[in-house]
Amino acid sequence: MSLDQELSGCLFFVATPIGNLGDLSQRAALSIENSDIIACEDTRVTAKLLQHLNLRIPMVSYREENERKKSQEIALDIESGKKVALLSDAGYPCINDPGFRLVRECHARKLKIIPIPGPNAALTALAASGLPTHQFAFIGFLPKKRGQVQKTIESWKDFDGSVVLYESKYKIEKTLNAISEILGSDRFICLARELTKSYESILSGPVNQVIEEQSQSSGKGEFTIVIGPSGYSFE
Repeated sequence: MSLDQELSGCLFFVATPIGNLGDLSQRAALSIENSDIIACEDTRVTAKLLQHLNLRIPMVSYREENERKKSQEIALDIESGKKVALLSDAGYPCINDPGFRLVRECHARKLKIIPIPGPNAALTALAASGLPTHQFAFIGFLPKKRGQVQKTIESWKDFDGSVVLYESKYKIEKTLNAISEILGSDRFICLARELTKSYESILSGPVNQVIEEQSQSSGKGEFTIVIGPSGYSFE
């Protein structure tokens, strides 16, 4: 048996492509196919994935706004014997995406949990950055207020490894400038945009150089930033 097809009452939390649908593993597809319910961040996004797989499976919305309530309801479904697949819009559930409360609830109820690993933007950007990978910290999205952004960046100034974070297209310019102002224009970073997609871009080097290169390309898309440790360079 290639998958736990005879299991009942379990949670698959499934990594989905961050852009290129070809990155969906066979095991991920089989896990989705063999689920009774799909708990997903946005049913419209997941509907496109199901269409790609030629599947029709009931979906329930499971997002940050309703996660506390839905984690209880979905856990009851699993207790009743149903197989539930947890999907985020892109990447691995629970990693800066909804899922933590449901996984925790399953642990509390001693329910079967089956992780289906796969694509993740933070790890993909880190591995492709050319920056140190022996030690790293993932901090997700920066706070919204400028003062808190500065405080957060400063708090990682002397970290010995790489720092990975996400940023939106609306704040990418301000964030890059803040990194330059706080950590210095010669601090090595990597800016990864639209990973695995047609317009994928991976820029690595001193932050002032990356800012210049980025200014000549599109500011659209989803961004992952990797900040190298102080004193690091490619030489």
